Amino acid sequence: MLSSVLRSDRAMRVNVEIMRAFVRLRRLVSENRELAHRLDALEAKYDRQFKVVFDAIRELMAPPAPAPKRPIGFVSD
Repeated sequence: MLSSVLRSDRAMRVNVEIMRAFVRLRRLVSENRELAHRLDALEAKYDRQFKVVFDAIRELMAPPAPAPKRPIGFVSD
């Protein structure tokens, strides 16, 4: 990709780091998927008394909402 176009040592190192980042991202997603399956199993095992706890855990597992962005450019009043 990048290293095949630029053909430099730095481009090859950047390309390797990009691949490593994707591997880490895939590992993170699979770990969260495994955690979600384990939580589903526990939720099926226990009754409604722990529903609040399971809902709170799922809320903590959800990604945070994006922060509102400020408009770019000059704004006149």
